[in-house]
Amino acid sequence: MNDYMKALHQRFFREPEFPGLQQELEETEQILQEKLPCQDRRWLLRLADLEIELREEVSLAAFTAGLQLGLGIAGELVPYSFEDEEEGHARQKMKKEAE
Repeated sequence: MNDYMKALHQRFFREPEFPGLQQELEETEQILQEKLPCQDRRWLLRLADLEIELREEVSLAAFTAGLQLGLGIAGELVPYSFEDEEEGHARQKMKKEAE
């Protein structure tokens, strides 16, 4: 089930675009590469990778919860049928005429 949800998430989720934030991120990365020692950069990059992984998991969980909620709501809705409604009106009319 989780693979199916991942496929749906990948198909329908669109990453929002934030060009200002993307530029700021690139500038900050450049500064860190220039000023931090290699070992510190590795730890910082590992931290960033873990944060991205966590965000992806949270996004998938939110997508799955939203889809399940939508399916639950759809399951509670009574399907409408014009023919059933007309048949009900005809029965009521016949009942009144019989009385």
